[in-house]
Amino acid sequence: MSALTFTFDTAQMDVSAIHSFLSQTYWSPGIPLEVVRRAMAGSLCVGVLQDGQQIAFARLVTDRVTFAYLADVYVLPEHRGRGLSRSMLQRLFDHPDVQGLRRIMLATRDAHGLYAQFGFAPLAAPDRFMERHRPQVYQTGAPS
Repeated sequence: MSALTFTFDTAQMDVSAIHSFLSQTYWSPGIPLEVVRRAMAGSLCVGVLQDGQQIAFARLVTDRVTFAYLADVYVLPEHRGRGLSRSMLQRLFDHPDVQGLRRIMLATRDAHGLYAQFGFAPLAAPDRFMERHRPQVYQTGAPS
């Protein structure tokens, strides 16, 4: 097996590969490349490279003081089952800019077990949270 590189340096990450994966996901279908670039620029990102190829990614939208939202976590299918998501997330949560955050949130359809390993649980008071959800925002001609 080739050596893996875990990096927080977005200049080392393959934005096109990240976009290619994210644009096919259930959570961001059709997301434009420029939106991915802007999202990465405004987030603390971690990527996993194997022989220079992007094989995993996650980003934390955060003020780096009190709050964060974990998003866009993925490992390419052919690299799953090797503990990469756990290793990547552990590095992200160990990052100095994440220490002391009061709340980290996320949304997932199918990875509850993974996130529970890091202390995530269902909302204690879901009645306090609201959302504005616009699932068609990336579609051409969608209202803003």
